[in-house]
Amino acid sequence: MRNDFRLGGDLPIGRLGFGAMRLPTNSFHGPARDPETGRAVLRRAVELGVDHIDTAAFYASGDGSVRANDLIREALHPYPDGLVIATKVGPLRTPDGGLEATTDPGALRALVEENLVSLGVDRLDLVYLRIGGIEPPPHGESVAARFEALAALREEGLIRHLGLSHVDAGHLAEARAIAPVAAVQNHFHTDKRDDTEVLARCEESGIAYVPYFPLGGGLSDLSGDRIAKVADRHGATVPQIALAWLLASSPVTLAIPGTGSPAHLEENTAAGSIVLTAEDLADLR
Repeated sequence: MRNDFRLGGDLPIGRLGFGAMRLPTNSFHGPARDPETGRAVLRRAVELGVDHIDTAAFYASGDGSVRANDLIREALHPYPDGLVIATKVGPLRTPDGGLEATTDPGALRALVEENLVSLGVDRLDLVYLRIGGIEPPPHGESVAARFEALAALREEGLIRHLGLSHVDAGHLAEARAIAPVAAVQNHFHTDKRDDTEVLARCEESGIAYVPYFPLGGGLSDLSGDRIAKVADRHGATVPQIALAWLLASSPVTLAIPGTGSPAHLEENTAAGSIVLTAEDLADLR
């Protein structure tokens, strides 16, 4: 059964999508994965009903030879009706394959245009302004100039909806005074629940809350006794229960698990059919 969410009030999407970060490589500095496998994963995701793909032009193998946006275009273009592709701008690749955030509003047009070209579209469905690293930048750092630059590109028709990533509640309020915010993408999962203020603001306003690293991203081990107990009860895996918990945590929460493995893709998408009970949710507190 589909569990639809209207992104920005006008784009119906399933609440369980797909994150493209691990298609080119398993890490930002890692070797390239087989591009044909990546294309096969994307095609299978769409066959399974995924209609929300999260990507970025800087999602690439360490040597830059395989890029997520290229794989998406090669596998799925011309895109099926109803497929929503979200991307993000802000970080820049450094010569050593790392990332650094740009604070220059003038640099964002080129980054948006890069996504338009690499995805093969005239307008991007959703563009996040990503700020800083894993954690939000210090409270009080303004996002206004950068968000205004993206809002101007939205007015030009290059972007349909705007989002924010790695932000706190103050950044969200600042951006919403400039233009509508359709989605927020922050770090949140069963073992990292300290972003409750931003989630609450999103829920109040019908803004999508789209956690990145929904399965820990290799930074957290989610296999504790509580989640294992619930997984056993459902005959499911721990990652499946972690995804089901995210979807149950709020009506505005979307999940975008990523993988470069067809088998892992099947496992993740099957989590959409798991309905957690009140007992399950109590055990997962």
